[in-house]
Amino acid sequence: MKRILLILVLLCTTIAYTQEKTFEKEVSKISKRIEMITKQQKDSLKQKVIEIDKKLGKGEITKTTADTLKKEVAAYHARRIEKLVGEQERLLQLLVQDKTNGKIASVEENKKDKFEDEDNVFSIGNKIFRFNISEGDKGENEKRRKNRWERKNKYQRSTTTQFVFAMGINNVLVDNDLSSLNNSNYQVGRSRFYELGWTWKTRLNNKPSQFYLKYGVSFLWNNLRLEGNQVHVKNGDMTEIQTFANPLSESRLRHVQMNFPMHLEWDLSKNRVYNDGRIRDRTNKSVRFGLGGFVGFKLGTRQYLEYRDNNNVSVEEVQYDNYNMNVFNYGISTYIGYKDVSLYAKYDLNPLFKNTEIRNISLGVRLDLN
Repeated sequence: MKRILLILVLLCTTIAYTQEKTFEKEVSKISKRIEMITKQQKDSLKQKVIEIDKKLGKGEITKTTADTLKKEVAAYHARRIEKLVGEQERLLQLLVQDKTNGKIASVEENKKDKFEDEDNVFSIGNKIFRFNISEGDKGENEKRRKNRWERKNKYQRSTTTQFVFAMGINNVLVDNDLSSLNNSNYQVGRSRFYELGWTWKTRLNNKPSQFYLKYGVSFLWNNLRLEGNQVHVKNGDMTEIQTFANPLSESRLRHVQMNFPMHLEWDLSKNRVYNDGRIRDRTNKSVRFGLGGFVGFKLGTRQYLEYRDNNNVSVEEVQYDNYNMNVFNYGISTYIGYKDVSLYAKYDLNPLFKNTEIRNISLGVRLDLN
């Protein structure tokens, strides 16, 4: 008998606690709706006042008309707040009365699925209520939503950014003659370049398209390794290639430069079209082709030599000099690829060394990562 009484006490306590929590939840819902009503009506009033001021500024209405319109819309939204908040206050009074009489407000579980927002559904006794604060302002809400989409699409994805990494092989042309590569003094496979940079990609018009201007900044490490037992030697205003006295295991001339590339890019990525007709850019999703050039300047030059001296001692030597290299450089470059990966080529239009017709040419692979 004592066990049964204990179970009954626990059951009654649980029911009372559940009812209390349900009552607090319904009160919280009404409080939230009152706050939403006030905020929405004030926001709507603010938007209307802004539109009236715009018409006044354009000269479409007079100052007197503008003041009259502002008073009318202010009075309208004040009435809306009074009416909608009054309805919530009456519902709160009914809820308190039902609580006093032992009736707890709740939402029937089998009717919840009919409504999208639980906070807008409640019941008093056996009656189910649904509250919609946008009633009477649907037109204004739709207009604001449309304006937000227009502003978003107007500026959406007009410019994107990419991290760029490229690497490949280096060599030189003499007198702009491609056949001079056959008699080059530099090793084709071991003369390499590395490029690291950041680019911006901006479409050429306000609407989504496939044509872009691509520009940025990059740092370039160019390496030229001589064939045989040869080194670069500075002789006044000329830089010559001479045979070294000891057998060389390494003879590399490296120059580092800072470039500012610019390309016109044709990106064949298919733009995304939504059901409502909106179009959004999609980039780096298909074949891309870029054509342009670069300007820049050298940050430093040095020559690395590794050999064994007459005493058979291993020597690693670094020679710091500009070797009569042109400080400023410019040239043309192009790339063609698919998605993020491209085949990349560039050619210096100004000579590598002063008083020569030797120009740097590079071919490699380029990554443009969004």
